[in-house]
Amino acid sequence: MDGTIQPTGSRAERRDRSTAETRASILAAARDCLLTDGYASLSTRRVADSAGVPLSQIHYHFGSKHQLVLAVLAEENERLLGRQRTMFDSPEPLWARWERACDFLDADVSSGYVRILQEMIAAGWGDAAVAAPVRALIGEWYRLLAEVARREVANGLDLGGFTPDEVAALMSTPFLGAEELILLGVTEATLPMRSALRKVGVILRLISERPPIAETT
Repeated sequence: MDGTIQPTGSRAERRDRSTAETRASILAAARDCLLTDGYASLSTRRVADSAGVPLSQIHYHFGSKHQLVLAVLAEENERLLGRQRTMFDSPEPLWARWERACDFLDADVSSGYVRILQEMIAAGWGDAAVAAPVRALIGEWYRLLAEVARREVANGLDLGGFTPDEVAALMSTPFLGAEELILLGVTEATLPMRSALRKVGVILRLISERPPIAETT
């Protein structure tokens, strides 16, 4: 034996690994460029240079600039949805899980996910091809929260006349609005968004600790 390391797997398996690695490199480069340049100024050539691949590879794997950005957003979205599912599946009381959701707000802003999402929401206003997949991604968050609300109802929580879908809208829409204003530079001193969101957790705790109303005969 001459000590040469032989490639493992079949030719097809090696090709699949190479394809996956190229795709991952492009997505990572696109994410970095998005955070630096924003969607409007994003250059696929710059992404290709950053990823160390020919420009043709971006068109081969993603087809277009907006499909590339949507792929970046979808990857981030799935990762964060997994985090939220794990958090909401925990045995903690609902108010404690809400507190953790509030903790995630600044983490998601810092990670760049929120900026990418808001950029694509804005792009979708004038481009139906962008709007449809962005709506689908946001819809996954609404469905997750609606499912959480349904589970809480099954455990005895009174939603006060709201449906689980309405609760999902009430719980998620303020986060979207807060994220947009934070990116715009609105400070907590001007508009106390973070503290207002956390006060919802206080309300949830009061509801959960409220003694049951005695039945009258």
